[in-house]
Amino acid sequence: MGFYKDLADSVVIQNKGKKKVLIDHKDTLTLIGVGRSAFVFKIKNTNKVIKVFFPTHRHFAYEEAMVYQVVQNIDYFPTIYEFGWNYIVINYIEGYTLFDCLTRGIQVSAKEIKEVESAILVAQSLGLNPSDIHLRNIIITTEGKIKMIDVARFRQAKLCPQWEDLRTAFYRFYTKPLFPKRLPSFLLNTIAFLYKRCFY
Repeated sequence: MGFYKDLADSVVIQNKGKKKVLIDHKDTLTLIGVGRSAFVFKIKNTNKVIKVFFPTHRHFAYEEAMVYQVVQNIDYFPTIYEFGWNYIVINYIEGYTLFDCLTRGIQVSAKEIKEVESAILVAQSLGLNPSDIHLRNIIITTEGKIKMIDVARFRQAKLCPQWEDLRTAFYRFYTKPLFPKRLPSFLLNTIAFLYKRCFY
């Protein structure tokens, strides 16, 4: 545990207004993602990433680790190697999120949407409540497989309609021949912002 804990402890985060600012981290870490609750780093010379949660969101480390342990043998989800009070370590997944696909014009197929459905059903069969599923936490790997990440809210009791709405939008709009298969990121971000304000 010492190696990964040292990496997590090297990450210095400060508040600047409502924003979280990354101040410092070890050279062996490469920042690859920033979310609403954490910074994500690839650990150099490995196939692992470490997700270090903001001080205000440290409790999500335990929540996410517990979910990953439940789905540990399910191919739709990453492998978890270790977790601590403010971090988790999982395998690095190479591919594109659905958000990336939409902004880059990479076609998303009905088969891939059905694979997401299968992943959700498997999680539900294990007693979980898949929630907060959005374009950035579904990855299509370089092998064409579906992986789901950011599962911290899969144990919440409240029902979340977000995936149902995404699936509806896929079939109602995206699959239509005239619907653009490439969309600007600012448009997707605006839709996500308005969605959260209206329903959460």
